Amino acid sequence: MRRAPLHLAPPFLLDAGDFTPRHQLLSAVDAAKKRAAAYAHLHNCNLCPRLCGVNRYETTGMCLIGEKAKVNVIAPHFGEEPCIQGHNGSGSVFFSMCNLRCVFCQNHDIAHQRNGQDLTPEELGDWYLKLQDVGNVHNINLITPEHVVPQVALSILHARDQGLMLPVIYNTSAYDSLASLELLDGLVDIYLPDFKVWEVATSRRLLKADDYAATARESIKAMHAQVGDLCFTPDGIAKKGLLVRHLVMPGLEHEGAEIMRFLAEHVSKDCFVNIMEQYHPDAYVGKPKRRESQSVRTGREPAEKRYAEINRSVSRDEISVVRKAAESAGLWRFCDPPRHDGFSL
Repeated sequence: MRRAPLHLAPPFLLDAGDFTPRHQLLSAVDAAKKRAAAYAHLHNCNLCPRLCGVNRYETTGMCLIGEKAKVNVIAPHFGEEPCIQGHNGSGSVFFSMCNLRCVFCQNHDIAHQRNGQDLTPEELGDWYLKLQDVGNVHNINLITPEHVVPQVALSILHARDQGLMLPVIYNTSAYDSLASLELLDGLVDIYLPDFKVWEVATSRRLLKADDYAATARESIKAMHAQVGDLCFTPDGIAKKGLLVRHLVMPGLEHEGAEIMRFLAEHVSKDCFVNIMEQYHPDAYVGKPKRRESQSVRTGREPAEKRYAEINRSVSRDEISVVRKAAESAGLWRFCDPPRHDGFSL
């Protein structure tokens, strides 16, 4: 008899028939309170750590998004962790723009450009139902939603009332305020934060946010307090809990090691972690510096590259440093690739 992996064993194994999305457990009173809070935040936008304080019915803040969420792609997606995408795909909603300005953004064409369709919360919620009823996906996966949390909360509440029964994933950079997570409490089943860097100087240079690491630490602890460790149904599909990503970056493996130690010591040693290896230079990395770009066009010396220190892929040794730090800290639940050609459960 084939033994199930330990991360699929109790207490991380759910009875498939017993799972109910958290949004379906909200009382009518709590749902009404969340609606009122979401509309209030749109009038005075102070949910994300940028604290712009603008009225989004009239103007925009740093994210450049107003009262309607701008959505780039809505579709079943097969590029997530196996426990998220399953066989049918994850019902992914890619929001345009972001509250960070990562110079290496791996989704630069979406997160740094205002492309896509403007949707009201009701229209957005109707798309969740299409993904559920037509796409037959395993979940609703909200990707880069930190700057549209009021709209997201309203859309989940609308879809809930129309029959949404799928778990909701909040797929975030971890640059979330505690007030934002409070609004999402009871609406989100799986938090999927990407803890990027540890040092203030690094986040200032590469993310354009001095307070990123401090904010991410507090937000990830709050996420875990809401939903606990990642749990699965017997088919290997995650239904609730916390899954933390970390993208290993060139020369920053020691920051990754600090992140692993933080997760083990201050979140949970049972935290499910995906140590990602697929970093590639993108967005502004490797582009010629502006002042020197004209010299290239006039045939002079080649221009110096921007962010040259991360203008390469990561090495096996850098990945190994992060993985060994995670294991030494006591973490043991990893999203490893399958050791076969089939589907990874």
